[in-house]
Amino acid sequence: SFVYLIENTSYTDRPYLQIIEQPKQRGFRFRYGCEGPSHGGLPGASSEKNRKSYPQVKICNYQGLARVVVQLVTNSKDAHLHAHSLVGKQCDKGICITDLQPKDCSISFPNLGILHVTKKNVSKTLEDRMTEAYRMGYNCGIVIHPEIDTIQGEVRIPRESMICSAATKQAKEMDLSVVRLMFTAFLPDSDGGFSRRLDPVISDPIFDSKAPNASNLKIVRMDRTAGCVTGGEEVYLLCDKVQKDDIQVRFYEDDETGLTWEAFGDFSPTDVHRQFAIVFKTPKYRDLNLQKPTSVFVQLKRKSDNETSEPKPFTYHPQIIDKEEVQRKRQKTLPNFQDYNGQGGAGGMYRGPGGGGSATGGGPGSGGGGTPKNVSESFIFTQQKECDFKVNETSHVNFKWPISQKSFTRDESEPLGKGTDYCTCRCRTVCLCWKPGLLVDVAERQAEALFHYAVTGDVRYLMAPQRHLMTAQDENGDTGLHLGVIHSQTDAVRSLAQVLSALPGEEVLNMRNDLYQTPLHLAVITQQKEAAEALVLAGADVTLSDRHGNTALHLATQQKEGGMVGFLLRHREVVELVDLPNTAGFCSLHLAVLANSLCSLRDLLVSGGNVEVQERSCGRTALHLATELDNVSLAGCLLLEGNADVDCCTYNGSSPLHIAAGRGSVKLTALLMAAGANPHKENFEPLFFREDDCYVDEEEEQDEGYIPGMTPLNMAATPEVLEILNGKEYKPETTIPVFIPPQGDMRSLGSDTKRALCQALECQGGSWESLANTLGLGILNSAFRLSPSPASTLLDSYEVHTHYPNLRELKVSLETYSSFSLVLIIWDISHLPITPSPTCLLGRVQDLKLDGQEDSGVCDSGVELSTA
Repeated sequence: SFVYLIENTSYTDRPYLQIIEQPKQRGFRFRYGCEGPSHGGLPGASSEKNRKSYPQVKICNYQGLARVVVQLVTNSKDAHLHAHSLVGKQCDKGICITDLQPKDCSISFPNLGILHVTKKNVSKTLEDRMTEAYRMGYNCGIVIHPEIDTIQGEVRIPRESMICSAATKQAKEMDLSVVRLMFTAFLPDSDGGFSRRLDPVISDPIFDSKAPNASNLKIVRMDRTAGCVTGGEEVYLLCDKVQKDDIQVRFYEDDETGLTWEAFGDFSPTDVHRQFAIVFKTPKYRDLNLQKPTSVFVQLKRKSDNETSEPKPFTYHPQIIDKEEVQRKRQKTLPNFQDYNGQGGAGGMYRGPGGGGSATGGGPGSGGGGTPKNVSESFIFTQQKECDFKVNETSHVNFKWPISQKSFTRDESEPLGKGTDYCTCRCRTVCLCWKPGLLVDVAERQAEALFHYAVTGDVRYLMAPQRHLMTAQDENGDTGLHLGVIHSQTDAVRSLAQVLSALPGEEVLNMRNDLYQTPLHLAVITQQKEAAEALVLAGADVTLSDRHGNTALHLATQQKEGGMVGFLLRHREVVELVDLPNTAGFCSLHLAVLANSLCSLRDLLVSGGNVEVQERSCGRTALHLATELDNVSLAGCLLLEGNADVDCCTYNGSSPLHIAAGRGSVKLTALLMAAGANPHKENFEPLFFREDDCYVDEEEEQDEGYIPGMTPLNMAATPEVLEILNGKEYKPETTIPVFIPPQGDMRSLGSDTKRALCQALECQGGSWESLANTLGLGILNSAFRLSPSPASTLLDSYEVHTHYPNLRELKVSLETYSSFSLVLIIWDISHLPITPSPTCLLGRVQDLKLDGQEDSGVCDSGVELSTA
């Protein structure tokens, strides 16, 4: 830039101009002519509320009369005259001219204002400004036109054609939201005229306070200040005015040595609402194995000038691997079977004595041949021992029972009489009372079940009498059915489910644990198809949701492997839930896209899932989500197999093409354009904001206040995206050569060469037969002998019967023969273009397959696969 400020003057004594008080860069508003003069002039950089200051310059190494001219110039590498005008005292025609008195060495400018020119008048105003500057000789230090800039004031006749073209060109590129002050000092000459010009100096940029890229960045509020180290969590951020294509959300961490980590939130221009709100996803932290929470900082950062806001704290927490607590429950240690003190003999029901001791089949000191009461007591004490119960007349066992077991309840207000032969078990608000007669019945049923099990080997006989116990829950709220699923005991789950479906008490199938999970939820989470099948066949309710509003289908679609989704969709009840949203507002189609599961997505589309269903937060469809993830394969599947509307809109009117263009995704932009997306479709975000009535009147008098929305063309983040939106054909960039199946090159063998080769082979006794064997056609030698020219028939057969007939393989075979005539022909063949051999081609195909697995490929819909 044309900054001629001399910092070190030790080497010269000549006069020079210096800025001693820069103008304030932000907070000053450019005003339109209809608004009248500004309230107060442009303040200085150090100006405060009770101590005003203004831009000030000083002529060093000089004392005397001088004239200072102030002009507005652009904030560009090469300074150009700006179309805006300076207004105030001593201002005329957009510039300020003031004289420095001999007794003063510096001069300030307390009453400067900046008049904002309307867009339609930029070119005309700029042309007049250039002409006047050229006429007055105030064009030093600025760029107008190459031919004009070489003339240093000797000629005072403006060149109108050059100035007009320069004004038109510069008007198209001019930023109306920022200006700079250029100060030029003129010293008097011998004639008293101010013709001795000092080198001009240019101030720091001054930003219009109305412009989005000029306001002070400030975070006002965030809906969350902590997140997981894996990132991807959505945060709503309220802020002061920002420009949607010129703002970033920066996360960083530093220490005494400096910056240690930096990352940026993930969002597109469509996620910035009316310049005051940003919805972004948190980035991954640098250490995914974080063991304890760590604090970082988050701030807004402007791309254009790297301006940042005051940082706010943000905490990263270690990732929760076992969100559903399945692994924790699996790690719970269980006692061995021998730990149940099963050392005693088996006590019989009524069939003779049994061994003493604490046996699984009998209580302490129990023996055979006792009364039913003794048997009952033996049975109950045994069950208590196995469950680690310690029960007496006055103690209670903390054990969860459902309130539905009314046949075993009593009123807690009813006192137990002294010596009453009751064994009690209390659960929350329900107290179960066991009478001796009832205990006998229970024991008899258990014994009968044991006999049936011994005869049939069917464990369900043992489970049936204990169906009331199946509602018992452990400290995590898990029933026996939950635990069977958690520990992958498929046979136990199947047996329990069959018993529960055959007998009263099916509600056990749908009981929830403390995490609001049913056994079916756990079966889906742990991907146990057989257990899930058993539960569904037994009557498990597939419509029940967990604490996050997820049904079994929602949970299945969150898994990248799609086998569980297809399995569940075989049941009609599950198909009816395809378009049901969870608490977060996502349907199964949305979750399948977020999980990057092409298999699940196809299963849902085949089952009749609505491809246009919108998630509840901002109205995105599955195609919007696939575009946000830059997932070409899923987007292609939705378009080709789901027949998705390529111009579907969110709540703010944004189509998938808006998102692709704003994120700079070349592949998705090309795909959507190929599918017929409209690059001129407007969303509900205004293309610009009008805050001044006079601006509306002067700028657009005929549009009746209409403000257009933003189109994908307006939001194009890269030149490549803009070219595709304008109709340029997309050509994928790849380092992998496109594989073209070989067609064989035997036809390139000239007729004369072929004839000479046949003659040479037939002249050498048995040569053509050896060649046939080498080429793998020896089995046809008998037929070749019947031909007038066996060698010619051999070559024709080689060309017809071989998949990749080529000259290289023929040349290799011929090199085994050393006769002079054959060598000459081989030399002739070697000068022909040779295609790769089949072995070489096979290697290339394998390389393509491997590269396709790692990078990209083609799905069976003909769509390039995602590299995500």
